Amino acid sequence: MKVCNSWLSIRAAAMRRAVFIVAMLVLAGPNASAVDFSHDVVPVLRQHCADCHTGDEAEGGFNFNSRSLALESGVIEAGSADESILVERLVTDDPDMRMPPPDRPGLSASEIRVLIDWIDQGVAWQAGFQFGEAKPELPLRLKSVSLPGPSGDHPIDQLVGRYFQQHEVRWPEAADDSTLLRRTMLDWVGRLPSPQETTDYLADTSPQKHTRLIQRLADDRVGYADHWLTFWNDLLRNDYEGTGFITKGRTQISGWLYQALLENRPYDQMVRQLINPPDDSSAGFINGIKWRGEVSAGQSLPIQFSQSVSQALLGINMKCASCHDSFIDRWTLSDAYSLAAVYADKPLAMYRCDKPTGAVASAAWIYPELGQVDSQADRGARLRRLAGLMTAESNGRFSRTIVNRLWAQLMGRGLIHPTDAMQTPPWDHDLLDYLASDFVRRGYNLQGTLRLITTSRIYRCRTVIDSGSVDDEGDTFVFRGPVAKRLTAEQFVDAIGTITGQTPKKADARVQRDADRVRASLVKADSLQRSLGRPNRDQIVTSRPSDVTTLEALTLANDPMLAQRLRQGARRLVDQYRGPSVDIDAERLIDDVYLTCFARHATSRERQVVLDSLGDQPTVDGLADFLWAVIVQPEFWYVR
Repeated sequence: MKVCNSWLSIRAAAMRRAVFIVAMLVLAGPNASAVDFSHDVVPVLRQHCADCHTGDEAEGGFNFNSRSLALESGVIEAGSADESILVERLVTDDPDMRMPPPDRPGLSASEIRVLIDWIDQGVAWQAGFQFGEAKPELPLRLKSVSLPGPSGDHPIDQLVGRYFQQHEVRWPEAADDSTLLRRTMLDWVGRLPSPQETTDYLADTSPQKHTRLIQRLADDRVGYADHWLTFWNDLLRNDYEGTGFITKGRTQISGWLYQALLENRPYDQMVRQLINPPDDSSAGFINGIKWRGEVSAGQSLPIQFSQSVSQALLGINMKCASCHDSFIDRWTLSDAYSLAAVYADKPLAMYRCDKPTGAVASAAWIYPELGQVDSQADRGARLRRLAGLMTAESNGRFSRTIVNRLWAQLMGRGLIHPTDAMQTPPWDHDLLDYLASDFVRRGYNLQGTLRLITTSRIYRCRTVIDSGSVDDEGDTFVFRGPVAKRLTAEQFVDAIGTITGQTPKKADARVQRDADRVRASLVKADSLQRSLGRPNRDQIVTSRPSDVTTLEALTLANDPMLAQRLRQGARRLVDQYRGPSVDIDAERLIDDVYLTCFARHATSRERQVVLDSLGDQPTVDGLADFLWAVIVQPEFWYVR
């Protein structure tokens, strides 16, 4: 998206930022507290409505086995409870119209409020969840996949090509060189290409230039580790400050993790070291956070272990089952506590909704068909056995989970969505199992899978707009190509550092690295990063918000830290592009900013618009405004 005249002709900062806030607030919408479908909505519908309106039952033509069926019935109007027949039937005094019928208990006021808020908020639905009979999960053993051809094509493209034929989808157009260069560098090492890197890439006419680019980025071990540290910190809830650190109830795994990324340590080895730590350097993951004071049963260290191992490594939401049998999948309270007992160093009493059951958990692995943990063995032996069972080649759930996460990081959406709902059918089983089998065959090589995906034709395609193809239920999703991704908070801050020369002075992560520049992934989150979506890692985070928020709009318009960095960057540009006389080479300055931010040259129209806006001799204020106008463009914000 090009910088337009209406943006750059606004000279007054107050007016400029007011316009931006209004636009962003419109996109952001209301910021009301969201209803939790799994914990709030499902219990109400299951208790009061399921007997007559799920499975094969559809009394009155209303069936809510799935979101699509619920909406197709015409009883629910997503986004408007006032126009929904369901709400009307719940609150009416007419006994002939009331739901549930008079011979059954009605809903309480609080239960009706939950459904009203749920409908007003758009009828959110857990991906893949159905009230009827659950779809079978994929077998634990990976499927042997035969590639459909043509034999000379990239294996991923063979499978995607067959999928497109089956679903009557046309291949997306190829991305242009600028877009592909920027995307690949941000995906591999998390930074923008320099003007020289962009100029060289655009001038290269070799058909192998993208493959060579990937090789160069894979060889940049520090850049790779700096960037992917963000993904793994989120997934393993590793951070440099926060709950537990002051009281020594939590420890970093940063040094161990960074070294594993530097050397591209095999993933199965990493996981064995996480589950059964050889020393304290990787123990922080399973040891969790020792909270101060009294905590609920669901926050005890053994239960944290059960939840973290299940979610991070297997894509299982064990949080529901840690309190009671899950409402949304097959996991039970006993499953959660059995896995927790593997970690526990003393008999583990079971609690249901914080009330003791009188039972004591027995250590067990949740997939007994793959083998079992000896509940009578000591803690060290139990953890070693669990580490072996988790990383066994026969455990396809393990390899599928990580390749699905990597695909989502690169392509904008997983083959299974969301990535923590691995019980959900993938949009292409063969492609998922091919990636997982290749991952195992390569020795659990993370960079090998990244290379496999990024060298494919489908990765090199233009991003698509998913209007109509993404459904909250997952099973109706039709893949059409890569999806644009937002810059992470860390990528955004690093990009600002590249433009302005303002970078952190010292790393907070306890890592050994051979580089002078400190990247945002290595420092504690400041207010700017927090507002742009960097999470509080007290919990595992496997996806960050993709929607614009009110806080982001206000921060980009008013954050003094950002404004200061842009002014300092503007002063740097004045000094850097001042010619032999006092004049500034404005045209070269403008083009280099475009090469840095967008990996392309400015068009003649863009160049003229900016020149007209800056005047004969750009000032620091004018250049700061120019930089601000550039960084709020969607072309800058998104990895396309």
